[in-house]
Amino acid sequence: MLKDITIGQYYPVNSVIHKLDARVKLIATFVFMISLFIINKFWPYAIVLLALAAIIKSSKLPGKYILKGLKPLRWIIIFTFVINIFFLPGDVIWSFGFLRITSQGLEQAIFMAIRLIFLVVGTSLLTLTTTPMDLTDGIERLLNPLNKVGFPVHELAMMMTIALRFIPTLLDETDKIMKAQMSRGADFESKNLINRAKNLVPLLVPLFVSAFRRAEELAAAMEARCYRGGYNRTKMKQAIMTKADYVANSIQIVYLVIIIATRFI
Repeated sequence: MLKDITIGQYYPVNSVIHKLDARVKLIATFVFMISLFIINKFWPYAIVLLALAAIIKSSKLPGKYILKGLKPLRWIIIFTFVINIFFLPGDVIWSFGFLRITSQGLEQAIFMAIRLIFLVVGTSLLTLTTTPMDLTDGIERLLNPLNKVGFPVHELAMMMTIALRFIPTLLDETDKIMKAQMSRGADFESKNLINRAKNLVPLLVPLFVSAFRRAEELAAAMEARCYRGGYNRTKMKQAIMTKADYVANSIQIVYLVIIIATRFI
């Protein structure tokens, strides 16, 4: 299951999407998230599906690899589906005891499940096609105007990037600890919730110790290199918008206009 988590991981491929400026991809992700909450009907999701398919095709990312990232979230999706289908009032189409399914609940459950799946897939494309360093620079440049009011933009971008880079590292560490504990007789697949919770203790304790140790080593390394934040720091690579970036921005505007128009059709 831990190997199925793709959030925070970068998939190196030579594609048009990978070469786009990080700022363009950040704005595109934000626009995509807004569009999902603008949609109030089922058929506009076909437009979203076509847009996602085009991006995945252009990025040369394996479809199976992207869908694999949904596995760890399947219980959240199922929980959301069940909550909506059983507890939303409306016209009852099936009932058994205190359980009842309404037509409005069924429609809302499917609607929310589709929205959640698209949200996870769409946002995961950002980290899959953007290196952590480019992501940091993109966030910092987008939020750069906030420096004038004293907002610590560089520090915020750096913390977000470190958090993203720590995700695959901690997953690998968790996998190693789990295998070590399983070789000592720990059962992480037990159906008994109490036993499973007890077996998580020897997993979480060394994991937190390892995380704190790595954080301390990183802090010491940054201090040894005289890191003092983003004040008066220069960039080795200057981000320059290309023709492809402007085309991508134009496509984003057209996409958002189409999604907004679906609310009035």
